[in-house]
Amino acid sequence: MAPAQYRKPPQLPPTFTATPESLITDTQRLIDRSRDVQDSIVKNISPEKASFKDVLLPSAHDDNKMAIEAHIIGFYQAVSTDSKLRDASTEAEKLLDDFGIESGMREDVFKLIDAVLQRKEELDPESQRLLEKDHKSYIRNGLGLAGPQRDRFKEIKKRLSEISITFQKNLNEEAGGIWFTPEELHGVPEDLVSSLKKGEGENEGKLWLTFKYPDLFPTQKYATNAQMRQKLFVENENKCNQNVPLFKEAVVLRDEAARLLGYNNHAEFKIEDKMAKTPKTVDDFLGDLRTRLAPGGVKEIQHLLALKQQDLKERRLSDDSSRYFLWDHRYYDRLMLEKDYSLDQQKIAEYFPLSTTIGGMLKIFEELFGLVFVEILGDDRDQLAESTKGSDIVWHEDVQLFSVWDDESEGKGFVGYLYLDLFPRTGKYGHAANFNLQPGYIDENGKRRYPATALVCNFSKPTPKKPSLLKHDEVVTLFHELGHGIHDLVGRTIYSRFHGTNTVRDFVEAPSQMLENWCWTPSQLRSLSKHYSYLSTDYEQAYFESSGETKKPSESMPHELIAKLLSTKHVNDALFNLRQLHFGIFDMTVHTPKSHEEIENMDISEKFNKLRHEISQLDGAEVVDGSKGWGWGHGQATFGHLIGGYDAGYYGYLSSQVYSTDMFYTVFKANPMNGKEGRRYRHTVLEKGGSREEITLLVDFLGRQPSTEAFYKDLGLA
Repeated sequence: MAPAQYRKPPQLPPTFTATPESLITDTQRLIDRSRDVQDSIVKNISPEKASFKDVLLPSAHDDNKMAIEAHIIGFYQAVSTDSKLRDASTEAEKLLDDFGIESGMREDVFKLIDAVLQRKEELDPESQRLLEKDHKSYIRNGLGLAGPQRDRFKEIKKRLSEISITFQKNLNEEAGGIWFTPEELHGVPEDLVSSLKKGEGENEGKLWLTFKYPDLFPTQKYATNAQMRQKLFVENENKCNQNVPLFKEAVVLRDEAARLLGYNNHAEFKIEDKMAKTPKTVDDFLGDLRTRLAPGGVKEIQHLLALKQQDLKERRLSDDSSRYFLWDHRYYDRLMLEKDYSLDQQKIAEYFPLSTTIGGMLKIFEELFGLVFVEILGDDRDQLAESTKGSDIVWHEDVQLFSVWDDESEGKGFVGYLYLDLFPRTGKYGHAANFNLQPGYIDENGKRRYPATALVCNFSKPTPKKPSLLKHDEVVTLFHELGHGIHDLVGRTIYSRFHGTNTVRDFVEAPSQMLENWCWTPSQLRSLSKHYSYLSTDYEQAYFESSGETKKPSESMPHELIAKLLSTKHVNDALFNLRQLHFGIFDMTVHTPKSHEEIENMDISEKFNKLRHEISQLDGAEVVDGSKGWGWGHGQATFGHLIGGYDAGYYGYLSSQVYSTDMFYTVFKANPMNGKEGRRYRHTVLEKGGSREEITLLVDFLGRQPSTEAFYKDLGLA
């Protein structure tokens, strides 16, 4: 049971008791209320009397109220086990998006907002920013267009919304896989193989391997059979081919819409209000990074190819030893770490049981940011549920729920709710992401509304003989995604519009990326680690049985193992970053065609695969199966980022690293657990969300303009 002072948060957590029918009814109620607010403003306020208080504020308050319900309505499609509820959530999101398009193109409302802007009222900075952002959004929504052009623009917006929802639904619902024999799975860790579904009938004696991360990545890393890895890689690139025409339609429509508004292309339209401002700035950054990384990539491939040739020779295999393939990389990258650095990733994972790693991670964030995380269990859950049924305040029995508070130094106030949904299941979002469930804001009565945020991941489930164990890269992912969660939780803005991670796309990853550095700090690695054999007597016994050891290992990760892990931080770094560059350059390529005809005629799959080869220098199926050429795979059809909001913005993952590395090296590298600086970072950067220009937040925190020096130095490219 939680300590007494944490048992009664000032705000109850949200409930998750929706039915397919209630989702649609609630959505219609939200839309009707919002439309009434807009109609009332137009009816009662003339342009001559328009003020922020009478025009912008009622809509902002309505947006606040809508967000605390709408985000959860849309969330069900990512996490619910009920396909009917997921379908209703998808339908509800379509209704909300259509209404959002309709609202954003109301000329009668825009005339009033324009009148408020012209009045030049004296407003607080966040309200002024809201006014300017709202005004600009109407123009970007096509209100400068007339007649048929405006109708066409609206039609495009609605269709793009439909494509986005369907594309992501297809990814979430993807349930494919391949039947393999146990022999084909040679080398794959036994705990994974033993967990796979066993075949019957014509698949008797075979095992079902899915494309979900807990199956896919370990198999790509450990399967010794190259033909099997090739088949898995190629099939994974083709697992969602119903999205191929949707992706093409989306990039063509985006280009048409941008040209209707007078832009040269979609990237020019999207980047205009980001930190980069112009496509040229992005292309120059990506081009410079590519030039710097390319020589390192060639060297890494040479080294890995030599390792492959040695491996094939030792195993007396006649596989193609002259080329280094895409499906070779995870396998030989892992083998190289083992051979050249004596690093066994399975051994590393034994020190990162999911439960203790999360506990250690939350402790780090407590110390750094002045927070307290209190898990809500059993009776405490019942008491926080309006129905007195604790199951009503989570959406699945696996979900963990925490109330989050300020510690004594920060005033002991309530911060919000954190949810952790960590294991895969049918119909669930297949990657790792943070979802805002309810934003924070100040309501019309001046009262603070607190946020709720959810971390959704897909780690392997515990078994009777082993807990869920995280590879080190999964620990990094956990820190990254919870970084978004912390950004969400500690946000303190007036309006939900600017809460938490509602920043520009080429900054939003920086706070999360900066926290990844704690996964490469010796003292933090040691405090995070705990060998799983210390968790229970059953696990202890299982460890002895599986390892053949007679003595338990050290409880925390030994210093020499930490040193080995740290020595691998930048191993094959050029290839990793060239992979990110491929995504970023592909994104810019499809969103900067020289003409509309160029994007209409572009073979997107061919472009995706050709660019990958040109940038990474890794060979694919084009050299194995000449009949399909460059069209052998459709990776863009699984690339949810470019349909889900990162279009003409994927470069942000790399540009954000410039800011995150600069902040870490400048402020935290000397002492990562400096609580004074952690709290200053919390209040100067994270708390502000998108309520101020992001460059201003960086300058305030760093005391100067950001620099690329630390970024290139960290990559060994200075």
